[in-house]
Amino acid sequence: MNNTSFKLGVTQEFPCNYLPEQNERLLIAVDERLQNNKSYSWLMEQGFRRSGEQSYRPHCLQCNACQSIRVLVNQFTPSKSQRRSKKRNSHFIIKESNTLKDSYYPLYENYINTCHSDGSMFPANIEQFRSFLSCQLTQQLFIETWLIEDDLEQLICVAVTDVLSNALSAVYTFYHPEFKAHGLGVFSILTQIEICQQRALPYLYLGYQIDECQKMNYKNRYHPHERFINDRWQYNEN
Repeated sequence: MNNTSFKLGVTQEFPCNYLPEQNERLLIAVDERLQNNKSYSWLMEQGFRRSGEQSYRPHCLQCNACQSIRVLVNQFTPSKSQRRSKKRNSHFIIKESNTLKDSYYPLYENYINTCHSDGSMFPANIEQFRSFLSCQLTQQLFIETWLIEDDLEQLICVAVTDVLSNALSAVYTFYHPEFKAHGLGVFSILTQIEICQQRALPYLYLGYQIDECQKMNYKNRYHPHERFINDRWQYNEN
């Protein structure tokens, strides 16, 4: 973008959700000129991410543990475990939608209340579901995973995905807790990579990699990838 003089806001410090004894603060894109698909795509290239309609980037005083990460999909080579994931889940049917459906909510509610009962989103409710997952900034893609068995169809996973000008961005994935052993989070990322390849999009953004946080340090397992460090994307093959 030609004009990089935009209005940004900075939050107060608050306890970090990921690293104990750390505080965090966020840089918020508040300028109205940034509230569109083209600008949102540009913000993602600057290490931002969104929650609902709000684009943000960590802006902590004492810590730089959160690093935006994106997979180079044209060079991506699956690991042995990722190939096993594709094979193990090959009987599932993938469907795509551009609409956040209310019919997703029971699956979302079950996932949050079963798998994240100790988290900030518990207990789930329909207003939270809509505000967290819907977005007017950009086109959305909802990747549905279905089990079809004995002529019965069961929705078991939804990967909420943003469509950017040159990438997809993995926003959030929720699934039926009974299928946890299938590794549907990994399977959904592999599906998103495939869709990027089909659409000739060079990147899949995975959010923030946090090496010191067990529940947020899985995103560096997709190679090769780039991390946004010191305001530039740095290549990592391994």
